[in-house]
Amino acid sequence: MSVVGFDFGNESCIVAVARQRGIDVVLNDESKRETPAIVCFGDKQRFIGTAGAASTMMNPKNSISQIKRIIGRQFSDPELQKDLKSFPFAVTEGPDGCPLIHARYLGETKAFTPTQLLGMVLSNLKGIAEKNLNAAVVDCCIGIPVYFTDLQRRAVLDAATIAGLHPLRLIHETTATALAYGIYKTDLPESDQLNVAFVDVGHASMQVCIAGFKKGQLKILSHSFDRSLGGRDFDEALFQHFAAKFKEEYKIDVFQNARACLRLRAACEKLKKMLSANPEAPLNIECLMDEKDVRGFIKREEFEQISIPILERVKKPLEKALADAGLTVENIHTVEVVGSGSRVPAIVKILTDFFKKEPRRTMNASECVARGAALECAILSPTFKVREFQVNESFPFSIALSWKGSAPDAQNGGTENQQSTIVFPKGNPIPSIKALTFYRSGTFSVDVQYADTSELQAPAKISTYTIGPFQSTKGERSKLKVKVRLNVHGIVSVESATLLEEEEVEVPVSKEAPKEANKMETDEASSDAVPSASTEADVNMQDAKGTTDTSGAENGVPESGDNPVQMETDNKVDAPKKKVKKTNIPVAELVYGGLNPADLEKAVEKEFEMALQDRVMEETKDRKNAVEAYVYDMRNKLNDKYEEFVTPSEKEEFIAKLQEVEDWLYEDGEDETKGVYIAKLEELKKQGGPIEERYKEHTERGTVIDQLAYCINSYREAAVSADAKFDHIDLSEKQKVLNECVEAEAWLREKKQQQDSLPKYASPVLLSADVRKKAEALDRFCRPIMTKPKPAPAKPAAPEAPPTPPPQGSEQQPQGDDANASSNNANNGPENTAAESGEAPPASTEPMDTDKPEATPTSA
Repeated sequence: MSVVGFDFGNESCIVAVARQRGIDVVLNDESKRETPAIVCFGDKQRFIGTAGAASTMMNPKNSISQIKRIIGRQFSDPELQKDLKSFPFAVTEGPDGCPLIHARYLGETKAFTPTQLLGMVLSNLKGIAEKNLNAAVVDCCIGIPVYFTDLQRRAVLDAATIAGLHPLRLIHETTATALAYGIYKTDLPESDQLNVAFVDVGHASMQVCIAGFKKGQLKILSHSFDRSLGGRDFDEALFQHFAAKFKEEYKIDVFQNARACLRLRAACEKLKKMLSANPEAPLNIECLMDEKDVRGFIKREEFEQISIPILERVKKPLEKALADAGLTVENIHTVEVVGSGSRVPAIVKILTDFFKKEPRRTMNASECVARGAALECAILSPTFKVREFQVNESFPFSIALSWKGSAPDAQNGGTENQQSTIVFPKGNPIPSIKALTFYRSGTFSVDVQYADTSELQAPAKISTYTIGPFQSTKGERSKLKVKVRLNVHGIVSVESATLLEEEEVEVPVSKEAPKEANKMETDEASSDAVPSASTEADVNMQDAKGTTDTSGAENGVPESGDNPVQMETDNKVDAPKKKVKKTNIPVAELVYGGLNPADLEKAVEKEFEMALQDRVMEETKDRKNAVEAYVYDMRNKLNDKYEEFVTPSEKEEFIAKLQEVEDWLYEDGEDETKGVYIAKLEELKKQGGPIEERYKEHTERGTVIDQLAYCINSYREAAVSADAKFDHIDLSEKQKVLNECVEAEAWLREKKQQQDSLPKYASPVLLSADVRKKAEALDRFCRPIMTKPKPAPAKPAAPEAPPTPPPQGSEQQPQGDDANASSNNANNGPENTAAESGEAPPASTEPMDTDKPEATPTSA
């Protein structure tokens, strides 16, 4: 099971994985820890991540970046409209009111949704993780901004599905940072709460979170944010400053050229980083536009002066976070600053003045979110055992349910009787389940919406749930329990609806049964206690309060029901009992702006097709490169180490062929299919293969000849040796070995003479493979003869042995070399033979050894 954390940023992404020794940030193909969040569309394939960033300057209008700013938003969103002015790519409004991004891909203009594009980025990140772990990656945790709306959260989940990922949790970026901070701290207090403010200034947004830490737990006290205050705003201030300056000085308008805009923005970003460490910095760009080189210079004071409108907005989220947490500056023990945009000195100064303490940088500003997400994934995964650490997350928005009056009210002119109640107030724990009670006689609908949209640039209505159809057996309004869930991802949905009907059943009076029946009746009575005359949907907030698990659907008061049950049992009254019948009712979901399952399936298929196209193109490029490499390599070798192994005419012909293929590669063969390149390489190898083979044979031949000669000499010396360890081998057998050695030596001598008489460019007659085969054949023939062990010597019979040996011994004894040998001889023979010869005894003597423990007791 994979344990991976993804931090997909507006500008770059980071992948962290959990290993046995801790959390590691994974390197991409360029050995960098950060991967650009860019998708660049080409005529043949897509380029994602580092490859996409490399193609951006040459193909700006088809390079899609800042996907995090677009995903899950309405096209009419004022913030999105403002962003669109700086995007080099085309964005239009789709049929559902969401943005569509247009890019030229495979020779035609195609439209992509932001969800599809994020799926591409996540797919690339997944590939990076899989390459590092050398295993499939499915389960993961993804960091998201705290301000993401319900629709944006759903879009991230859909994008993960397109990429083939299964997020165990969408974790808030500030919560991931707090987790990465707290889980390693061993000095957290047992009872007093340690309050830490986390300020995350990223590329495009600022988030503030105040967390309370105790030993083994973390509680999020408050969230606040500014969705459009980040490092890119400082880049934009510098960009506008220099664009105006260059228009005045050099008479060039960079806004008229998409590539010039990109280059100036990139230069301004570098300039901002230089100003973070230096009091002043230069800006030089060669041939920015109209073949003009531009120069600029700015001091940090001037930079801060043009950034005043941005810096003035930093305080507001800080004040709001403190107010929501109910704390003062004095209650904050530590301030941690993270995020790529937090390195601007002016921001650090504002934080110092506000909190009256120096902000700390104990965490990696860019990697803390990915590390925290990987830690959360490890906590949720059964693969890793993580130290006990509880994360109490809170929801940043208030969610309400609203509904219209029922049919009876409509007849009385109550059609506009719209009612609502806040189900999940701001700061509600995540996850959470709450139950509501309704009285209805037929199908009705419930709207899930934001109670307050002042902080959100999003429509109030999130989704509509149609509950029904259902039929009441009594023909009157029925009681329904509706369960609403706020899940781990921060997405609200109506999970289920249950029809509750009382029906009378005859129950025989006993000591046990009446208690159960009356218990249900009492529970039902207590949950009906909320008045329902004035409200057509009984929102039983007592039921809802504090229910964070599925048991919240029925919250009766059992204590109040004990006495009446006991009284009825004592009186022995045989009256009809009431039983509650529960029936599940269908719930239909409609999410405004969300992808329906059919569209999601199409998006998954589309991603698969594009990934396949990318893979085919990469393989085609590899084949083309292989042809090119072969041409250059073979040409160099023909003039170097292959020169003696080819005739002048053959060499000239082959070089001409290589030149022809090289010219073809850069002209007609520039854009061919994979099969054409494979065929072209095979064609070249038909000519070059024999030359390579001759060179290879020449370099290997000496070594294999030496090996065969050594083999011949070794067996010949053994066959004529007077060593006692070979005395047991028959002379006829030794003669066979000598004959075989003589035959092999004669074959080698004859072949070697023939080979030596040939020039190097001729096809060899003595092949190293043939020499190896000869050596193997010689070894196969001689080894069994020369390593034959001595036979076991016969032993005198032991007179004291009993006339009838044990059954087991008598069965195994004849397996030795001599069936009449006694057990004493069997004990001594094979061991002495093995000691003398230094060789393992033959297989036939092994049973005699195994019989030793049985033979000894009989002789005793």
